[in-house]
Amino acid sequence: MPDIKCPHCGNDFPMEEAVAEEYKRELRDKMAAYKKQKEEEMTRKESDWQQQLHRKENEWGIQLQKEKERIQQQLEQNLRKSITADFENQLTMLQENKKDSEDKLKEARQQQLDFLRKEQELINREAELELSVQKKLNTEREKLSEEIQKMEQQRNAARETEFQLKMKEMEEKLEAQKKLADEMRRRAEQGSTQSQGEAQELLLEDLLRAAFPFDEITEVGKGVRGADCIQTVRNNFGQSCGKMIFESKRTENFGGDWIEKLKADMRSQGADIAILVTKTMPKGMDRFGEKDGVWICNFSEIRAVVHLLRDGLIKIYTASKNQENSGDKMQMLYNYLTSPEFAEQWKAIREGFLSMKISIQRERDAMEKLWKAREKQLEKVLLNAAHVRGSIEGIGGMDSVDLNLLEEGSE
Repeated sequence: MPDIKCPHCGNDFPMEEAVAEEYKRELRDKMAAYKKQKEEEMTRKESDWQQQLHRKENEWGIQLQKEKERIQQQLEQNLRKSITADFENQLTMLQENKKDSEDKLKEARQQQLDFLRKEQELINREAELELSVQKKLNTEREKLSEEIQKMEQQRNAARETEFQLKMKEMEEKLEAQKKLADEMRRRAEQGSTQSQGEAQELLLEDLLRAAFPFDEITEVGKGVRGADCIQTVRNNFGQSCGKMIFESKRTENFGGDWIEKLKADMRSQGADIAILVTKTMPKGMDRFGEKDGVWICNFSEIRAVVHLLRDGLIKIYTASKNQENSGDKMQMLYNYLTSPEFAEQWKAIREGFLSMKISIQRERDAMEKLWKAREKQLEKVLLNAAHVRGSIEGIGGMDSVDLNLLEEGSE
């Protein structure tokens, strides 16, 4: 069929589509009209049916009322005729039923009494069985607790042994250091004054290297102006925190120019602290202390003095570093706390914690399940044993054989 052109939009479409659409529209209009007609007919029929039903209900009500009155009169007449005979028959039956009821009541009371007695016995046995099972469970728990305590004691003993071994090793190292110090002291006392001073210098350097292995101990060569040795203090990260210079003197008199000379050496070397190790203390000092900006001590006090001053240098360096670029550090810290790296690390910590918690819960559930299974097994064994015991006692008597699984008096 040829195409048809739309007069409004100018589009071409096949003729069969236009005819089909027109036919569909006509069918829809007819269906709507037919549906409306049927709905009106149904509404009219429903209204007529409701009116007829209302009339029928009124007629049935009147007939039902008349029939009720007639039946009631007939029943009254019949009741008047048969009430005397029924009363006599019922009286006789009641007397017979009363006797039967009394007999049945006595029998029911006896049965109820027997049932209550058996129920009480069953309750008592159940309580005794529960008590025996609880005792068994307490015994098992005590055994398990003792085993855990023994394992913990063994671990503690192993740790104590390891600690004692380490302490023994440290004592041996300390004893070796003491022997070395005694040997150096003895050699120093045996030589001349100069050799004794050089020995003290060497011993001082060895002592500093042994006590502070991560610090840099620099020896000043013979004939070079300056202190005897220089200690560069380093923290746990290997960062240089400052310098301490040492001057060692082993004479009978305290020199008046030692302090000024050591202060000049401290300024020339760029050191932070100057320490004078001397055999003879200056006037007014009987133990270590600070005088005119120089720390003075004897050889036996050098270790404690260096520890104290070294710790102060590290703390001052750490405080100064913390003050540097504090704003940048705060920003870096904030960036780190909000970074995916920190989130993943914390997530790993949380997952490890949850895994450990789940593992502990699973172990607890497994132990509870095992205990419940053992309780059921024990109940089954005790019940079967009670049946066997009852059968044997019924055949052979109570005193023929002792079949108690539990202790005497527990049942």
